[in-house]
Amino acid sequence: MKFISWNVNGLRAVSKKGFDAFFVEAAADFFCVQEIKLQAGQIDVAHLGYDVYWNYAEKKGYSGTAIFTKHPPISIKYGLGIEHHDKEGRVITLEYGNFYLVTVYTPNTKRDLSRLDYRMQWEDDFRAYLEQLDMQKPVIFCGDFNVAHTEIDIKNANSNKGNSGFTMEERNKYTTLLASGFTDTYRYFYPDEENVFTWWSYMANVRARNIGWRLDYFCTSSRLDTALESAKIYAEVLGSDHCPVGLIVDNLEIEVK
Repeated sequence: MKFISWNVNGLRAVSKKGFDAFFVEAAADFFCVQEIKLQAGQIDVAHLGYDVYWNYAEKKGYSGTAIFTKHPPISIKYGLGIEHHDKEGRVITLEYGNFYLVTVYTPNTKRDLSRLDYRMQWEDDFRAYLEQLDMQKPVIFCGDFNVAHTEIDIKNANSNKGNSGFTMEERNKYTTLLASGFTDTYRYFYPDEENVFTWWSYMANVRARNIGWRLDYFCTSSRLDTALESAKIYAEVLGSDHCPVGLIVDNLEIEVK
């Protein structure tokens, strides 16, 4: 099965910049998007053979997520079930017979780190949510995690230490998440690869010079490791300040323990 995730930084905007062409070319079983920045009825996006599930933020033009899928789920859940987290449309969970699929748009701490305390609580609650799902069946989760985990996940590590998205607090939470029984699938295949990023500032020539951050991830329950076939970063795909990331899982008929 093929999975794609993309922070589109405004679905209406990216729809004018090649979104549909990439969607068709990717031909994924599941296509997850974050930061849709719209409300119900503001866009007509339909792709033959796909159902789509939306989680809109209460605030107009802000945040939000969606999942396009070829496979009808057993159940759909929006949010974490925690009211103060669930007003920004950040999480969708689809349940299938042998796994859960979760897409997430993790809150940004803001440039002045004014949302760092909230982010720490979010991280704990999101990890607890994933662990609860994982007790039932394997989990595949993806999205914009708003953190560059290690120094090889960011171009200029030294000058960015302590900045939003590269604080030790945020990085340590991601380390803790992986230690809870999950795999960063790109690093599973490419543990030491450098200069591969998923986000670039809109400042002039930054993307052309590949001065970026790896903020977008596919993670899976570690017991799915043997089923992982490939992971990919589509750095050549334009239209957003993020690029899509992908995962292919060979066999989801895995025994659920």
